[in-house]
Amino acid sequence: MTTYKKVAVLLGGFSAEREVSLSSGAGCAKALREEGFDVVEIDPKTADLTAQLSTANPDVVFNALHGRWGEDGCVQGLLELLRIPYTHSGVLASALAMHKQRTKDIYQAAGLPVVKSIVVDRREAAAQHLMEPPYVVKPVNEGSSVGVFIIRKGDNRPPEALGSEEWNLSSEMMVEEFVPGRELTVAVMGGKALGVTEITTGLEFYDYEAKYSEGGSRHVLPAKIPDSVTRDAMRIAEAAHVALGCRGVSRTDLRYDDTSGKHRLILLETNTQPGMTPTSLVPEQAAYAGMSYAKLCRWIVEDASCDR
Repeated sequence: MTTYKKVAVLLGGFSAEREVSLSSGAGCAKALREEGFDVVEIDPKTADLTAQLSTANPDVVFNALHGRWGEDGCVQGLLELLRIPYTHSGVLASALAMHKQRTKDIYQAAGLPVVKSIVVDRREAAAQHLMEPPYVVKPVNEGSSVGVFIIRKGDNRPPEALGSEEWNLSSEMMVEEFVPGRELTVAVMGGKALGVTEITTGLEFYDYEAKYSEGGSRHVLPAKIPDSVTRDAMRIAEAAHVALGCRGVSRTDLRYDDTSGKHRLILLETNTQPGMTPTSLVPEQAAYAGMSYAKLCRWIVEDASCDR
């Protein structure tokens, strides 16, 4: 039984994923109240976070922030300094997983499957093809598929938006080989994979709109793929979780290329702060494994600590 009684749920924040974080945090706060915790919700965008935490004086922090500043080691570092136990991954794993190229470097060192990529300034990516199409261009340190472009065969040039003065995301962009096939995701909880979900969408790819708009995507759990692929996807996700040094719950996204007889799995990224609305992918996989949403939130709190 946990000794934590008062939980501060961090939600909202400054990133491009603010609205999703507000939804995740509200769901977690409600569930934790149902589990008997004394819960206070804190939005770092509204006031000084250190002062808010000092006023709230929580036993533990449930970090439901997504994207930069909440998922990249910044908040984790502050909580370490304040010596307040917190959920999910620590400073180093959070920073590594948020930077797509550093993540791939770790994957490669661990012998995990990735495709070639380079990191360039967005204006360079906008000027000409830096890789033979099809390829993908995405910010190196954003989540939720924010700012992602797929350049198809026959496209004369990269998207003009990359060179726009109105661009407000990272200037560093990853240019990466496009992997055809199917989108899979695996939640890892305490180092153990929960299941494999296939994500289908009628849109061009599983982008921000597909993830968070009503009807934008469909989750197939368990994924209708060969058993051997299911086992491999779960093994790879567990290995990615360990290689990055993740803690608590993570979610790893993969592509299953079953075109042209290839049948290969390719790692895309690992999310250290996965979405936690009641209908998000991680709660769905937890339910598939026999754990309710409220019990999942309780487990995450009970797993919290400093020095993660």
